[in-house]
Amino acid sequence: MSDLGSEDADESGEAVEDIGEYEGDRNSEGQRHGFGKARLPNGDTYEGEYECGLRSGYGTYRFKNGALYTGNYLQNKKHGKGVFFYPDGSKYAGDWVDDQKQGFGEYLYANGDTYTGEWANNKRHGQGTYVYKETGSKYVGCWVNGIQDGPAELIHLNHRFKGRFLNGKPIGQGKFIFDIGCEQHGEYIQPVQVKEIVQVVVSIRGLSRSNLLLRNI
Repeated sequence: MSDLGSEDADESGEAVEDIGEYEGDRNSEGQRHGFGKARLPNGDTYEGEYECGLRSGYGTYRFKNGALYTGNYLQNKKHGKGVFFYPDGSKYAGDWVDDQKQGFGEYLYANGDTYTGEWANNKRHGQGTYVYKETGSKYVGCWVNGIQDGPAELIHLNHRFKGRFLNGKPIGQGKFIFDIGCEQHGEYIQPVQVKEIVQVVVSIRGLSRSNLLLRNI
């Protein structure tokens, strides 16, 4: 799976709004208020709406590194609907809350993979579909903190697997469904380390025997 670092890139932008160059509306207290254009000391630029000196409303923020965000702000943070273009060519379009991807959104990765679904705290979380461009396969189901976890289907060109996933891997009862009309049922069992097996087997024989076997592994 593509899980590119651009998802964790710095997306917040410069927080200090009373320094740098500014051209635009102000309120009676001299704060940036209304529509304006700003060039910040770090080289970033912002063009859009302000409220009481802070980015609030709709605007476009251009980062010096080539990234770009266009969408809604609330008190200097991305909040509401917005699109973020990353320097590597990837893109996120969807909901934001308090500067984080939260709610529903679509992420197009630099390698052509896509994820469409729910987000929480900048990670894939909830129901979502991940499509692998190279193979055409797709995962449709649950995610927990960016990892495939829960009931899901893994769909390939001529067959699909339906079952449960844990930490990105199938586990427990599941079935393969083939396009020719047949099904294969089975159970995925995650391997247990030898050390763990030995501990379980010998625990009833006494602690000293268990320690001896563990030292010999």
